[in-house]
Amino acid sequence: MAREPLRRRFRMPFRGRSGGLPPKGPAVRPLGHTPHPYARALGMVSVVLIGAWLGLLVVGSVRTPVGPMDTKMALRPSASGGTKINVSPLGALELDSHHAPLRLDVDVDQLNPERSQALVKHPERLAGLQEEIADDVAAGTIDLGVRSVVAVVSGATLLGLAVYRRPRRALTAGGLALALLVTSGAAAYATWNPKSVLEPKFSGLLSSAPSVVGNARSIVNDFDIYQQELARLVTNVTQLYDATANLPTYQPDPTTMRVLHVSDIHLNPAAWHITESLVKQYDIDVIIDSGDTMDHGTTAENGFLDPISDLGAPYVWVRGNHDSAATQEYLEDLDNVHVLDDGKSISVSGLRIAGIGDPQFTPDRSVQPAGDDAERASGRRLAAAMNRQRAKGDPADIAVAHNPMAARETAGAVPLVLAGHTHNRKTHELDGGTRLMVQGSTGGDGLRAVEGDEPADVQASVLYLDRETRKLQAWDEITLGGLGLSTAEVSRRLPEENTPGGAESPSPSSPSAGPGSGTASPPARRTPSPSPTEAP
Repeated sequence: MAREPLRRRFRMPFRGRSGGLPPKGPAVRPLGHTPHPYARALGMVSVVLIGAWLGLLVVGSVRTPVGPMDTKMALRPSASGGTKINVSPLGALELDSHHAPLRLDVDVDQLNPERSQALVKHPERLAGLQEEIADDVAAGTIDLGVRSVVAVVSGATLLGLAVYRRPRRALTAGGLALALLVTSGAAAYATWNPKSVLEPKFSGLLSSAPSVVGNARSIVNDFDIYQQELARLVTNVTQLYDATANLPTYQPDPTTMRVLHVSDIHLNPAAWHITESLVKQYDIDVIIDSGDTMDHGTTAENGFLDPISDLGAPYVWVRGNHDSAATQEYLEDLDNVHVLDDGKSISVSGLRIAGIGDPQFTPDRSVQPAGDDAERASGRRLAAAMNRQRAKGDPADIAVAHNPMAARETAGAVPLVLAGHTHNRKTHELDGGTRLMVQGSTGGDGLRAVEGDEPADVQASVLYLDRETRKLQAWDEITLGGLGLSTAEVSRRLPEENTPGGAESPSPSSPSAGPGSGTASPPARRTPSPSPTEAP
């Protein structure tokens, strides 16, 4: 076989038209789509956020003792920040401690038997518990910060390496995650609010809430600094755990008077069971109902009112726009019930209470509603009656009107005025030093509760007043899940003058165990006038 010519066996290099080798220069880019800079930036941000979140989820938590409790602390992404303390199985405490894209979660895993028993058997150690808890929290926070840095940087770097397969871009992702964590920490530090422990939102078992939250007088007189309230909170939780299945009972504070404010029951029979339970749990001195106990005000509904006489405390009532004159007459004949109207005032359990019924009865469609003018005129009559009573040397401590429009007319005539009607709990500061407290529906909107997609909450409030000055010291806002729900929430509020740095402070007295601890509120804010008079 003839050999193939040599020119066919060897490939000659390509020569251009000039006869030389192709010119040297940058390689020709392969054909394909080049990502837009914005798309690349968005991808990097996604890698950083997801990687940092995964890092925190996997290794970003620490276990640390806090006083007698073993806890787990962790940082979690959050839109609003804050601190959540989970005290299983009692519930949780939420604190508005800071505003940053990170939330601090503290899970109370268990009570250390040795430390808790030593604390219970040697109460004198409570004196040093404040500093011990502060040191424990500081050590745990530092440990958590270091671990969180490692978790965030490692998570973002590893995910960046998996996505981009380039060490340089992976390190960039880790650096950005570190910058994000540092910025979030700076935001949390700048917005840190140590007084947030004075106003926790408690959710869980209603029966244990008063014991966890503390007592009104000890709040007013004993909170000086954040560490003291933190120590008190841990002490109360320790006592709850030590009691195991038998939760501690509520111990009434003899230096305060307790008023239960209910409103807008609207024929919901469950309201009587709830009211009776609260009367026993909080040792209520007097119940004040700001009206709309009925729905149509017919005589056929009057039997619904019979349980009032057996609730365990005096019942003060004013007529709402769903309560008829027949309803009022029926209540006047019941034992343990005090009906207020036309500015009448009475002394009940040491409190002087004045009230006026709603001038309108809206279920009667044959009568044109009088509107807001009638409500304001009613409020002026109530204010005039209280001014006359004050001139006689016996001023009213509390005024009651159903509609907030009427209640606003009492500004300057009474320290505290209670109302309902709107089914929306609000607190307003009126001129002349008067505080208006509008209650939500204690009947969970009554018969209307089944009309919406979700049941309305059942709301009531416990007011704490100084037994000598009759001034409002604090109040608990109680919210229960509506029909078919079993949630419970108690939030402690304080008037502005009783918060740290307030303009006034009540005279000191000996505190005793009561319904809450360490739960103050920020100053109440002025809000617009309530909705018009037509009933919800």
